[in-house]
Amino acid sequence: MNQPFDKLLDARGMNCPMPLVNARKELGKLEPGQVLKVVATDRGSIADFQGWTKIAKNVELLAQENETMDGVNVYVHYVKRTA
Repeated sequence: MNQPFDKLLDARGMNCPMPLVNARKELGKLEPGQVLKVVATDRGSIADFQGWTKIAKNVELLAQENETMDGVNVYVHYVKRTA
């Protein structure tokens, strides 16, 4: 599944909690309704993004996927700024 997105954040190689920390910063630069695609290698990012989007008031988790990029398993998160 390939969601449309407005900005890509490459967080490959970053350990928890940096994919989430950087995603929060980047999402703050987007307009409401825009989507950030985050690509991470940290398996913990799955639960991090799920937890963040449950409690945050200005973000929605649209989808999460597993992909292989350059022979490495990556976790892809699509988050939408709602406010």
